[in-house]
Amino acid sequence: MQRPREEDPLTIVASKGRKTRETFAELPLARGLDVGIALAAVIVLSPLFLISAILILIADGRPVFFRQTRVGRNGELFGILKFRTMEIENGGPAITAASDRRVTLVGAKLRKYKLDELPQFFCVLRGHMSLIGPRPEVPEYVDPSDPLWEAVLQMRPGITDLASLAFRNEEDMLALAEDPEILYRNSILREKLRLNLAYQRSRSLKRDLKLLWMTALYSFYPKGFDRDRVMEALSA
Repeated sequence: MQRPREEDPLTIVASKGRKTRETFAELPLARGLDVGIALAAVIVLSPLFLISAILILIADGRPVFFRQTRVGRNGELFGILKFRTMEIENGGPAITAASDRRVTLVGAKLRKYKLDELPQFFCVLRGHMSLIGPRPEVPEYVDPSDPLWEAVLQMRPGITDLASLAFRNEEDMLALAEDPEILYRNSILREKLRLNLAYQRSRSLKRDLKLLWMTALYSFYPKGFDRDRVMEALSA
């Protein structure tokens, strides 16, 4: 299917090969905060790490963790780490809808509160990811020749960002789609890329702290999620 022409000004800037201007994310302070907050999170949230691991072992057995190849900064591949939330099987789509039968009972609870993402704090400590940045995709969804992707791949991927928070209920959207794969590739993913760039261009410490707070808030209180509130609070 031919990709529709895009007139987004962010695409035009990226197509000229210019990197995004230096932002808070590129300052040494940002990396220091990443490491400090990630280390503190691992320590403070260690009971949740332990409880999640035990529940998976009891209900579903080994392995406890799920590793998957993702595309990082400058197109470098790395292994993302999550708590396993699906049955062990080969094949299946890379995206997950709310009705996906591969998701286990324990996995559904972990995904609801985003607890399956906790091991990614170790990815931050290793330098593969940041706390805030575009969510890393699997290689099959990444097109390095696309101007949007070219710009997004200049950034270190993150655990959360405006796009992932705005599409927190993505799995519910995919469950309603006639063809989840087409919806994700042609609509959701394109919008995520635009939000990635928009947030990066106006990023600041204040906005980052607000984003982290809202991510934590809606992880522990998903029923209170309000997409309009998120966009209003975090959009430039």
